[in-house]
Amino acid sequence: MTANFGATVAVRPIGHVESSLVDVNTAPRQGHEGAPDAWLVFTAEVTAGLCGLETGMDVLVLTWLDQARRDVLTVHPRGNLDVDERGVFATRSPSRPNPIGLHRVEILDVDGVRMKVRNLEAVDGTPILDVKPALGPSDR
Repeated sequence: MTANFGATVAVRPIGHVESSLVDVNTAPRQGHEGAPDAWLVFTAEVTAGLCGLETGMDVLVLTWLDQARRDVLTVHPRGNLDVDERGVFATRSPSRPNPIGLHRVEILDVDGVRMKVRNLEAVDGTPILDVKPALGPSDR
């Protein structure tokens, strides 16, 4: 089978982040590094998909890092110029060809189409692409 690298892939957000974080330059690089609690606000169309998500669960939230650069292929990890550059696929840099964020968060509250979470470093307004249950032990 031949891969079609010219194919168009379409995704649509299923919600957005509500957070007191508003500046990507001052936001923590990882959620466990001081991110405030935040809300995931889902569209009404996906309400049924939220069934089974409960307080205390760890989930993986996939976001579209809409403020990230898409033309970057190498970075100094964590912006540290003393560290040799690496390919973005060997880092957690938000700047990459497809800026998909992956966040392991804990659900603190569920209120209809709103879900309060801990350890989310995404800024206010960040589009949500998907939510999946986290499997295995937490790496925190």
